Amino acid sequence: MAAFDAVVILFAGMAAGAMNAVVGAGTLITFPTLLALGFPPVVANVSNTVGLVPGAVTGAYGFRATLRGQTHLLWRLATASAIGGIIGGALLLVLPPEAFEQVIPPLLLLSAVLAAAQPRVAAWVTRRRAARVPETAPDPDAPVEGPPATVTPGVALYAIVFSTGIYGGYFGAAQGVILLAVLGIFVAGGMPQVNGIKNVLAGVANLVSASLFIAIADVDWRVAGLVAIGATIGGGLGSRYGRRLPAGPLRALVVLVALVAAAWQFAT
Repeated sequence: MAAFDAVVILFAGMAAGAMNAVVGAGTLITFPTLLALGFPPVVANVSNTVGLVPGAVTGAYGFRATLRGQTHLLWRLATASAIGGIIGGALLLVLPPEAFEQVIPPLLLLSAVLAAAQPRVAAWVTRRRAARVPETAPDPDAPVEGPPATVTPGVALYAIVFSTGIYGGYFGAAQGVILLAVLGIFVAGGMPQVNGIKNVLAGVANLVSASLFIAIADVDWRVAGLVAIGATIGGGLGSRYGRRLPAGPLRALVVLVALVAAAWQFAT
C-alpha cells in the first residue's frame, strides 16, 4: 500500500468515526474511499466493517451518561440488532460478489437520501420528545436528569430493529438514520438518549458482522487497521464535541460523496 493511500484511509476513518457519533452515515466516507483506491467491493466492505468497530464502541461509550437506567431496554433491542447483523453479514458472504456489486449504486443512493433527510428526521424526533414530556418535567434533552427512555410494547419495534441489523450487517451506511426514526416512534426520552441508543444498536450490528468477517472472510488487515485507528480517534472526538461541530456541512459532504460514488459505480 502506498503511503498516500494509507494517509487517505486513515483520515477517512477519522471522518467516518466522527460522523457516526454525530449524525451517522460514516460508511459513506470510508467505503467510497476504498472503492476509489481500487479495492474490490466485498473486500472493501468487509475490511471497512471490521475497521469501524473500535470507532462504534468509542462513539457509544461517549454517550454512556445518556444510557443510565436503560440496561434492560438495551439488552432486548441489542439482541434483535445482533441477530440481524449476523444474518446480514452472512448474506454478504454467501451471495455472489456480483450481487453486492449490483446493489452498491442503489444502496449508495438510498444512503445519500437518508443522510440528507437526517435533519428532518431529527427535528421530527425532537417534536415527539416535546409532545411526550410534560411542560413541568425536566429538560428532555438533559442526558442524565431527563426522563428515562421507555418503549411502547409491540413486536413492530423488535422487527424493525432486527431488519436494520440485517441492513447494517450487509452494508450499513446510514443505518443510524433509520434507527433514529424508528426510535423516535417507540422511545420516549431526550434526544441524547435516543441518539445514545441508536449508537449502541448500530454498533452491535457492526460488531457481530465484523466478528463473522474476521472468522471466515477475506479481511485486508492493512485497511481495517488504518480505518480502526482513524475511527477510534474520530469517534471519541465526535461523541465529545459532536454538538459543537457544524453538522450541516459535514452532512452535505457525506451526501456529495455518496452521490459521486453512486454515479461512478453506475458508470463502471
